[in-house]
Amino acid sequence: MPREKELKKEGWEKRFTMDEPRLTEMAGQYKELGFEVLLEPVDLSSEECTSCMADNPQRYKTIYTRLK
Repeated sequence: MPREKELKKEGWEKRFTMDEPRLTEMAGQYKELGFEVLLEPVDLSSEECTSCMADNPQRYKTIYTRLK
């Protein structure tokens, strides 16, 4: 089962993919709103636009959230 489907089955909702410094800022904001936050390595096969990510994919993370 692909990782994204596995996470969805566990109640995680995919929010978006980004890099620092916004990644940490947004993760913090979701936590303040009462969400659990999970940062996953970017899956280039599940993204629509990957031209900027393809050269350095380890730089990007996908934010998933779920209510506590």
